[in-house]
Amino acid sequence: MPGKTIVLTGASDGIGAAAARRLVSDGHTVALVGRSPEKTRAVAEELGAEHFLADFADLAQVRSLAAALGSAYPRIDVLANNAGGIFGDRARTVDGFEKTLQVNHLAPFLLTNLLMDTLTASGASIVTTSSAAARLFGKIDLDDLGNEARFSARKAYGDAKLANILFTKELHRRFAARGLSAVAFHPGVVRTNFASDTTSLMRLVYRTPLRHLSGVVSPEKGAEMLVHLAEGTPGRDWVSGEFYVRHKIARTNPQAADAGLAAGLWDRSAEMVGLAGAPSSSSAT
Repeated sequence: MPGKTIVLTGASDGIGAAAARRLVSDGHTVALVGRSPEKTRAVAEELGAEHFLADFADLAQVRSLAAALGSAYPRIDVLANNAGGIFGDRARTVDGFEKTLQVNHLAPFLLTNLLMDTLTASGASIVTTSSAAARLFGKIDLDDLGNEARFSARKAYGDAKLANILFTKELHRRFAARGLSAVAFHPGVVRTNFASDTTSLMRLVYRTPLRHLSGVVSPEKGAEMLVHLAEGTPGRDWVSGEFYVRHKIARTNPQAADAGLAAGLWDRSAEMVGLAGAPSSSSAT
């Protein structure tokens, strides 16, 4: 099977870097996207891969990233939206949005839409790293996506990861007829630098000796599902529009099954990031 062209965000560390190593080893062309110039360059040099820099807390950088990727790659077989994080106290980005929402949801939403012409022409797969936090902590209110009324780092992260799943389902609904496939997955609790910036109790799992418990997996193990989905064929190896845990379609937050919420989140997100021309729920097929 010929190698794919894969754009991988969050590729400078953790499961992103581990997945990049495996995908390049398997013969794919991987475009590495990261926030840290030093870390991203180091992984790129190790693998002989091209790399791009963007801080998802700045949507102008996301727009520049999309333009650079679109120019460099006339075909993209897989967009792996893997970048994300859980943070501490409420913080606003330069764009005025709550940071957890923007980095985990609004930025990949914008990037995907800006690359949509290339993605649909390529019959691409959109692979999104979500989390079990969507089920445990997520409860989305379209009128308060930034959790202004009641903020906690844990809830903000759970909402953002639930938004990833709703985005996956809405991508499938809107674009499956045009050859696009979309899938989300939970990689497990991975032993990485994740949660290094948070004051949430989740840091106890990732940043203390608890990270060595048997349920916490290595970055290489956590990357296995990302690699499987990126290399796999939709309809044969996985089902578009679904959420996976351990290679199986999994139950998640009941809100993930709310088609009206998914459509409403799309429309609200498009408005927030300034995508007035994005397909609306009423015009989607």
